[in-house]
Amino acid sequence: MAKRPLGIGSAGIRTARLIARIREGSGLSQRELAVRVARNGHTLSHTALSRIERTRRRCDVDDLVAIADALGVSPVDLLQTLAAEPGSTAAWADGPRREG
Repeated sequence: MAKRPLGIGSAGIRTARLIARIREGSGLSQRELAVRVARNGHTLSHTALSRIERTRRRCDVDDLVAIADALGVSPVDLLQTLAAEPGSTAAWADGPRREG
């Protein structure tokens, strides 16, 4: 039976790419990052991490927080590129849009 596509949106794709970029910039392998995540009490195999980075698995909130902590960044840092985009959902997180 064929697997259904995950339908990961642009926010998920950008976040996955940023996780990979920060991990690689820190000189960590996926296996090393998975070990760090596990030390912080969250189970995430290196295979699952690979699938997240390749957008073959969704990164849920618990994963995001654990990965960010293991990378030494805030979860907000992993979503930061979203806030910078005009009209993005994250750009409106502080409240309704004000005209004029």
